[in-house]
Parts: sequence; structure tokens; C-alpha cells
Amino acid sequence: MKVTEKAHWKTLDRIVEINSRWLTLIAEHLENTEGEILEYWRVERADSVIVLTIQDNNFLFPVPMYRPGIGETTLDFPGGRILAGESAEAAVPSIIKKELGVTEDAIDRIVPINAIGWAINSSFSNQKLYGFVAKLHPRVEVNPELIGARYPITIEGMRELLKQLTCLQCRSLLLEVLDDNYLSSLGFDLRF
Repeated sequence: MKVTEKAHWKTLDRIVEINSRWLTLIAEHLENTEGEILEYWRVERADSVIVLTIQDNNFLFPVPMYRPGIGETTLDFPGGRILAGESAEAAVPSIIKKELGVTEDAIDRIVPINAIGWAINSSFSNQKLYGFVAKLHPRVEVNPELIGARYPITIEGMRELLKQLTCLQCRSLLLEVLDDNYLSSLGFDLRF
């Protein structure tokens, strides 16, 4: 299927711009392709990385964190923002260190899941998501106090993980990995 491109909307003026350390909130008047004037709000923020971390045939999760946006504590793969001037892959070791307490030399292999960042919410935000699988060396010790959960990389383990995982970004990366044989490229033999 061929996607056709419509003419771009015109930005007429900026009503509000609020800057913080974490994001910039912008309100603008836009003119769409039909000539309508719309008030539109959007957020600009740094792109993010989620790392599906594997060791000894298990996915490792950090201790669940409270998420103010939904008012709940959730199980999530390690993740974080990409610093200005940093590549998505370069962010992986610091994310794993922050979330699981292991250094870069603990990582045996990093495999990208998506080479081009996925738009998180293209109507409201410029933020893109990059995913990676990071396989830790089997003999590296991860502090058990920093591990919130381990899920075996088996059919039953994946079924249970999908029941527990509520983060849509985490779920989409996991499903992408399961669907596109990334795990088999790391030496795991799964048949779904």
C-alpha cells in the first residue's frame, strides 16, 4: 500500500511555551490544509530507550517503580532518556547500570530492535522510542536487591510476562522481539 503525503499544516503563531528540565510544552495556532485555524498543544522531549535485558535465559527487570502518570507502581524493562548528542545505542550501558547496577563490561551483546525510532504519540509529542536487547555475561552477578522480577525465556514465561506487563512500549518491544526472531539471533530457541 502506498502512503500519499498531504500538504503540510502552517504554524501561524506560538501562544505558549513552557520549558522545564524534562520537557517543553508548546501551544500554537495552526492552519490545516482546509484553511481551518486550530489551537494545538504538543510536548517536545528527549527520545527514550528501553532495554530488554537477558541473563541465563531470563528477562531481568529492575524493581518496579511508581509512575505518576497513572498513579501506580509498574513492572517495566530498564529504560531512560537519550542525552543530547548521544546515540540510542550509547545510552544502553548507562541505563543498565542505573537500573540493574551492572557496568558496561557485564554486557556480552547489544542487538537493536528498531533502527529507526518509533513515534510515541505523533499527534502530541516529538519523542521517539528505541529498543534494544542486551545480553549480560552469564557469570556476572546482578545485585538481587535491584532485581524486581525474572521471567524465563520460554513459551510459558512469555505468556506470564505478557499478563504482568502493562507498559505499552515495553509490550510492543517484547512482541517485536518474539515476532522477528531476535531471540533466536541471540541463541534462544523458541517456537510459538
